[in-house]
Amino acid sequence: MKKILLFTLTALLLFSACSAPAAQPTQAPAETTAPSLSPQTAAPAAETTPEPAPEPEGVRKTGSMELEYATQFSVDYYSDGSALLAIGEDRFLILPEGLEEPGFETDAVIIRRPLMHIYMAASSAMDLVICLDSLDRVRFTSTTRANWALEPVVQALDDGSLLYAGKYSAPDFEMLLEEKCDLAVESTMIYHSPAIKEQIETLEIPVMVEKSSYETHPLGRVEWIKVYGLLLGREDEAEAFFNAQTAQLEGLQTLAGETRTVAFFHINTVGAAVVRKPGDYVSRMIQMAGGTYVPAELEIEEENALSTMNLQMEAFYYGAKDADVLIYNSTIDGKLDTIEQLLGKSSLLADFKAVQNGNVWCTEQSMFQQSSASAGMIRDLNAIITGTAESDTLTFLYRLK
Repeated sequence: MKKILLFTLTALLLFSACSAPAAQPTQAPAETTAPSLSPQTAAPAAETTPEPAPEPEGVRKTGSMELEYATQFSVDYYSDGSALLAIGEDRFLILPEGLEEPGFETDAVIIRRPLMHIYMAASSAMDLVICLDSLDRVRFTSTTRANWALEPVVQALDDGSLLYAGKYSAPDFEMLLEEKCDLAVESTMIYHSPAIKEQIETLEIPVMVEKSSYETHPLGRVEWIKVYGLLLGREDEAEAFFNAQTAQLEGLQTLAGETRTVAFFHINTVGAAVVRKPGDYVSRMIQMAGGTYVPAELEIEEENALSTMNLQMEAFYYGAKDADVLIYNSTIDGKLDTIEQLLGKSSLLADFKAVQNGNVWCTEQSMFQQSSASAGMIRDLNAIITGTAESDTLTFLYRLK
């Protein structure tokens, strides 16, 4: 039946493509610098906290999931063992193993545990699944081997336990059907390809759009591990992991009466500095680590969902020349090893205080794929800001030579 649906969808798409009028040429879009794996990727505007779900008739609500930082999802538990997950306006009723159908009428999307063949098109969520020791429950990825920096994922692709099922905007529907995909987890990028989401749903595969990227608090993103704990039947493990992460932030070093400024950036192909917007989660991590993010006073000409903005080098020079610490984001155009390589991107950087003092650092390329590691990143930042760091003791940052 699912294959008949697949062939029908394909025929309809081909008919629509042939009958549609030719598109008029448009002006080329402005250059974007964020890769698909990075949080800089465009996404719809952040949503408000999900409204509490109405209690279904005949089933007693037994409680709700306790959340400390996350604001973009909620979970209610019911007496039949089911759980209602709310993400924005989306509702998912998660049935425990052995319960085939809900005991009440609901408009929520039904997700049946155990999940064994997940299509993971939200790359940032993969690390959370790995932390729950459940990578074997993910059968498909939308990211090619060359673009993965997480070693367990690379190994799984090499041994065939994980399959590349095509980009999120062009998945291999036949593969998803033949391999019995039981859940598609999409990032908010799927909103740019709504027809693909509808096609997957037509094949009777539930689609969950995860919105951890909308969380403004770094630990709010980590707390999404509780969603995957719920889906995978590993709620206790998820709770323990989250508690361990928050405990890492205890006992951070402080600088009495002293302020250290930090700039986080990379240089794009046209020579502009790409910086984080003040208030985004990277600047929040710098603040939590005891630093002050610069440039702090940026004129944001156009409000959008991007977490980054481009500055001409002269403007970046004015706002960050006296920064105590420079951190170069290597996840965009590759790692740097030396300050000389950095200066090759812009000679103006030679005048920067941090360059002259040798206080220039670079991110490891796995940083943004390790969504579970916000606490560890904050600890690394704290060590750099307080001057107690050595490269061989850090996980996500290293000093340029």
